[in-house]
Amino acid sequence: MNRIRRSLVSKLIFIVGAVLSVSMAVWAYFNIRHQRQRVMENIVAGTDRLTNTVRLGTHYAMMLNSRDDITQIIANIGRQPEIENIRIYNKQGRIKFSNRPEEVERATNIKAEACDICHRNDPPLDRLSLGQRVRIFNSGKGYRLLGIITPINNEPGCSTGGCHFHPADKKILGALDLVVSLADVDKEIARTQRVSIGLSAFVFLITSAIILVFLLRFVNRPIRRLIEGTDRIAGGHYDVKVDVEQDDEMGQLAGAINRMSGQIGLKQAELNKQRDEYQRLFEGVPCLITVQDRNYRLVRYNRLFDELFHPRPGDFCYVAYKGLDHKCDRCPVEKTFQDGQSHWAEESGVDKDGALKHWIVRSSPIYDDEGRIVAVMEISLDITTRRQLEMDLEKSEQKYHAIFSNIPNPVFVLDPETLEIVDANNSVALVYGCRTEALIGRSFLDLFAEAERQGCLERMHGGKTMDRVRQRHFGGGWIIVNIRISPAEYAGRQVLLVTTSDITKRLEAEQQLIQASKMATLGEMATGVAHELNQPLSVIKTVSSFFIRKLEQGAGLDPPVLDEMLRKVDRNVDRASKIINHMRQFARKSDPTLERLHVNQVMENALDIFSQQLKVRGIAVEREMAEGLPPVLGDPGRLEQVFINLLLNARDAIEEKAAAQSGADMERRITLRTARSGSQVVCQVCDTGIGLAPEMADKVFEPFFTTKEVGKGTGLGLSISYGIVKECGGTIRAVSRPGTGACFEVTFPAGGAHHDGHER
Repeated sequence: MNRIRRSLVSKLIFIVGAVLSVSMAVWAYFNIRHQRQRVMENIVAGTDRLTNTVRLGTHYAMMLNSRDDITQIIANIGRQPEIENIRIYNKQGRIKFSNRPEEVERATNIKAEACDICHRNDPPLDRLSLGQRVRIFNSGKGYRLLGIITPINNEPGCSTGGCHFHPADKKILGALDLVVSLADVDKEIARTQRVSIGLSAFVFLITSAIILVFLLRFVNRPIRRLIEGTDRIAGGHYDVKVDVEQDDEMGQLAGAINRMSGQIGLKQAELNKQRDEYQRLFEGVPCLITVQDRNYRLVRYNRLFDELFHPRPGDFCYVAYKGLDHKCDRCPVEKTFQDGQSHWAEESGVDKDGALKHWIVRSSPIYDDEGRIVAVMEISLDITTRRQLEMDLEKSEQKYHAIFSNIPNPVFVLDPETLEIVDANNSVALVYGCRTEALIGRSFLDLFAEAERQGCLERMHGGKTMDRVRQRHFGGGWIIVNIRISPAEYAGRQVLLVTTSDITKRLEAEQQLIQASKMATLGEMATGVAHELNQPLSVIKTVSSFFIRKLEQGAGLDPPVLDEMLRKVDRNVDRASKIINHMRQFARKSDPTLERLHVNQVMENALDIFSQQLKVRGIAVEREMAEGLPPVLGDPGRLEQVFINLLLNARDAIEEKAAAQSGADMERRITLRTARSGSQVVCQVCDTGIGLAPEMADKVFEPFFTTKEVGKGTGLGLSISYGIVKECGGTIRAVSRPGTGACFEVTFPAGGAHHDGHER
């Protein structure tokens, strides 16, 4: 029995037989079930057709209310041997017609089996499917019965006919119940079951016999030969050949065993070679490797560990590593012995030369055959160089953080999406009058006026600089700053690095310097202005003297003469007032405001205040101004100062050239030009003076640089002009024409567009 129980063929026969028997049983079960279901479906369909035949056969008699005809029809149909009962119930459950006369007019329980199909619901059902109308029950005589109940609907002829009357609101008048015998059907089903079971048993026996013969011939015999061959190979006889003359998997297995027996010797030699190689790797790996027992004694260690620490057999690891007399506080080997998991740590110690070393230590458990931890392998990697770099990096970060915190200009670190202040340096508190900690977490836009925040948001996302922006000082008031924006990386995330420069005091100084330049310009124009005012005053003086003489002579004045004299006085008074008002506006100190203006008008205003100065010196002015130029963005008063400075320089250049030529005839002319070039409006002030050397063209705009003699120039006029033009979004440059004069060209964006791309 033990031999049979351990036999593969026995197990295969048992398993195959069990599977086959279960399969045949399942097949027989579902086949019988299918046959029975098909027979019952046919019986139900035939009975339903018979029910419809009875209902249609009695329909005409019912319409005529011919009870005798109905009774005769039911009696004739009921004589068929398979029909047990034909009954017609009225609405109250009383049998009105039956193939059994004794049942007529018998009252039945409305909840009886046939009636309960409809009357189990309240109100009773008036429509049923065929499956709901069918019932199968026992006859009490050893066979089953099949009953189908069919509702008799109230048709239009029943409620309107003259023979009898049923209310139109009644849907069901009664029911037709037909019961047939299933005795023959049950016999047929039993016969089918016996045939199916017998066929299944026959197929099972034949199939089992075939499988048994096959297993004995093609499985059992080859397996025995394979067992004998492998036993001999296990005994060290690698030249054994297993002889299985089959081309199937058994033959392939025999061939594989034969090949295996020829290669086992080679593989054994390779294993020995690999063992020696792994031993060399263990000894030569560039890490410290030790194997320790539960008492932390060194069981094994590699060559590098021996060279660095010279341990003695049986040394404790903490003695060999660090020269300690007790176990380390954080010991990964101890943790591995406790939970069987790998652990790591960072440790420090000194090597045999006394140098400080740092290691990353990793421990792994070593198990015996029973799964118990008997030792722990510890691998240490020297990270002294990396640790030194980390310390150097930490010092560098501290240094740069100190630089960041002490930069004299405020520096903000912003989130690029929300502009939330992530960090800020110490200078923020000095410039904005608010602690740095109070600003962190707030939006950078809170520093702007509420009405200007949207525009500043667009400019910050679209540019790298923002000049002369007004921001809040938390001590009260406002400051003017220049903002520089650059993307950067901070703490592993992308940020915006924003640097602000407080230029409030510088702008105040510039305002004072510009005002001083205006006063100096007015001082230089004093002679011309006095001559300009002298002309209208002379006219007024002449007219007043003429009136006095006429009055002294007692002579009358003709009304036309009087009218003409008074009109001249009025025009000259207006002219003097205009000159004085222009001088007052030019000299007034005002805050810079940018507005749309026409450069032709600004140049004309500058020339009006300076024209008499040029006439006195014999300098002609030519105008070559284009019509229909688009407006530009600027401060009218400041731009007028720019062109006055250029006219002054042109005048001085012409006079300097005249003085150098010792009174020789020369052309004294200043030309004013305006034109449009693409999207730019270009203004030029050219003269016929001494000109500029090429190397001076870029230096003339530097503060305090002048080509005039000492005492005749401050060197601030062109520098101030350069700043004013830049504020208006324009450019100014000097074009050198040695010997023929100089030309200064001022260019503005057409249409009043500011240099940062925004309209104002």
